[in-house]
Amino acid sequence: MSVNENAIESARAPEPVGLYPHARRVGNLLFLSGVGPRERGTKKIPGVELNDVGEIVSYDIETQCRSVFQNVRYILEDAGSSWDKIVDVTVFLTNMKADFEVYNKIYAEYFADNRPCRTTVEISSLPTPIAIELKVIATIE
Repeated sequence: MSVNENAIESARAPEPVGLYPHARRVGNLLFLSGVGPRERGTKKIPGVELNDVGEIVSYDIETQCRSVFQNVRYILEDAGSSWDKIVDVTVFLTNMKADFEVYNKIYAEYFADNRPCRTTVEISSLPTPIAIELKVIATIE
């Protein structure tokens, strides 16, 4: 982890796709940038099959959800916070009708003991060929 002026970069989460940190600390709050399911050090996206021009052929929303949640956990832990300190989650789905039920089931597994505020929004696309992205706020000591 590197920290520069309260900016936090995780050594385990996927590299940002733009000029922004994984998270930024302000007082006792930790604001995470949007987190997707990509894996660090590769362009591989768990649960996504792409064609030759990089368009989505098929995807598994469950696999993507689990990968996103793992990436969020990496950033929180590398910043000195933890999953149980999440207080707010904004979820972006590219296909609410098809994916909400599965996403909601997996979300309930991961947040059974911690129930942060949550907003789920459908959007037409994300910057990379993914179906889900999380924006998270957590507390930190």
